[in-house]
Amino acid sequence: MRSFSLILVAVAGSVLTLAQTPADSHTVAVTIDDLPFVGTQATPADKPGQVREATAANRKLLAGLKRHHIPVTGFVIQKGVEELGAGAGTAILRQWIDGGFDLGNHTYAHPDFNELTIAEGEDQMVRGEAGFLPLMQAAGRTQKFLRFPMNHTGDTKEKHDAWAAFLAERGYRTAPCTIETEDWMFADAYGRMQVRHDKASMARLRADYLALTAARIDYFHKLNRQVLGYEPPHIMLFHDNQLNADVVEEILRLFEERKYRFVSLSEAESDPVYRAPETMITSYGPMWAYRWARERGVMVDGCLEPEAPAWIAEYMKKTGEAPKQRWPRSQF
Repeated sequence: MRSFSLILVAVAGSVLTLAQTPADSHTVAVTIDDLPFVGTQATPADKPGQVREATAANRKLLAGLKRHHIPVTGFVIQKGVEELGAGAGTAILRQWIDGGFDLGNHTYAHPDFNELTIAEGEDQMVRGEAGFLPLMQAAGRTQKFLRFPMNHTGDTKEKHDAWAAFLAERGYRTAPCTIETEDWMFADAYGRMQVRHDKASMARLRADYLALTAARIDYFHKLNRQVLGYEPPHIMLFHDNQLNADVVEEILRLFEERKYRFVSLSEAESDPVYRAPETMITSYGPMWAYRWARERGVMVDGCLEPEAPAWIAEYMKKTGEAPKQRWPRSQF
């Protein structure tokens, strides 16, 4: 017999909603950022070569998603669509729509919103609609989600509240995320390895990337239960790049092995915890469990979060620019 747990969830800081969920229930919504594609050092310099690479990688990524029959939301950088060429970039987005997947707004040029004024941020949001929104409307889709670049939702209360109100006025919901894997760093190193035909390092990187992904899934499963007392639907974030095109099915199997059920972003966000206003003001982009912990006064040790292998950063230093520093998790 399946056991059930009763959970009291605070909504909007005051109203309590009684939720009944299976105690062994696990759900996750998969989201993919930076459509139509993120290039690396291995990306051809010529436009036709870039189009071929982006088209092939998306075809492989979409094929893997379709084989597992899961709903996915891809977040579009409109400038990336334009840089590929309106025809080629839009064709990739149309493949997502035709495959039954949803598209969302990842702003026009993916700037750091910490460096923008309120008006500049709003302009990025509006201009980000140009490519994906007509396709969604033509397909009869009504859901509108926006994910802030780097999860920088506002480094001052004035910005945070103004952007939240602006999005609500335009019918958007913010797309949070509860699991991420620093795949941007792995993908950058992966591209450098491709340029050097370093197949042994590429294989090692893929294995370590999947190992970190597994460890992060388990870590955030436990962290969310510690903070909330139950496990809400997870929202997984990764990016549209060659590395994920190569290993997408292995990533999905990590969830399947842990008995996760895949749900849409809309279904995930129907959980009361996502309906409550997100109030944390930060210049960083921590996962939502850390935000919930701060809002609820729950002490957690962010230093326990599994780290990417040190050799990846060392490889990047030896072959070019060092990876960016992550937010200081020791503050939690």
